[in-house]
Formats: sequence, structure tokens, C-alpha cells
Amino acid sequence: MKILAVDDSPTMRRIIINTLKRAGYADVVEAGDGKDALAKLKVEDVNFIITDWNMPEMDGLTFVTTVRGMDKYKTLPILMVTTRSVKDDIVEALKAGVNNYIVKPFTPDTLKEKIEQVLKA
Repeated sequence: MKILAVDDSPTMRRIIINTLKRAGYADVVEAGDGKDALAKLKVEDVNFIITDWNMPEMDGLTFVTTVRGMDKYKTLPILMVTTRSVKDDIVEALKAGVNNYIVKPFTPDTLKEKIEQVLKA
């Protein structure tokens, strides 16, 4: 399974990638923002997306809305990992099309659990 990790922070991407590798997901593609992620989606065969919300160029919410607007990616699993913890933000992200939501900071177990929940749904 190939996972696209989208976050403007190289440190956070490294944390996510290392956590994914420990959980058994070694095939990860990185993107620094939504615009970069859309470009990567065109050339990579991605099975799962983990995206931040707050990013330059194209934020995570716009990225998710854009991805969901494309027929090819209507059912592609998307997990949002963000510092935005207000209930209204979570509802907005779910309406945009994310399958699940994690508030930073998170534990490796939380990330693994959320991925498994999304894959089982």
C-alpha cells in the first residue's frame, strides 16, 4: 500500500513516515503542500492519503475538496492530521471528504489505529 504524506513541515513528515514504517507501511510518498500533493497524485499510484490542514500554496481542506471532486479519487481513503481541534473544524473536514481525523500531537498507536479504522470502513 502506497501512502501519500502531505505536510509543510519536514519534521512532521519525518515523524509520520517513521511511524508508518514502524506500523508496517514502508511505501510512502512525501508532499510539502496540497499543490505538490496533487502533482504527486498524477504520477504515483497512491492508496491512502495523510494530510495536514494548515499549509502554504494549497491548504489541506482545499486539497481534500479538490481530490474528492475528481472521479478517480472519490473513494481514496484520506486521513487528516492537524493541530485544529475545534469541533467545527472537524465537522468541516468531514464534510470536505476526509475519512477520519487526528489532532496533533498524536501517538504512533493513534495513527496506526486511525489508518486501520479507515481501511476497515
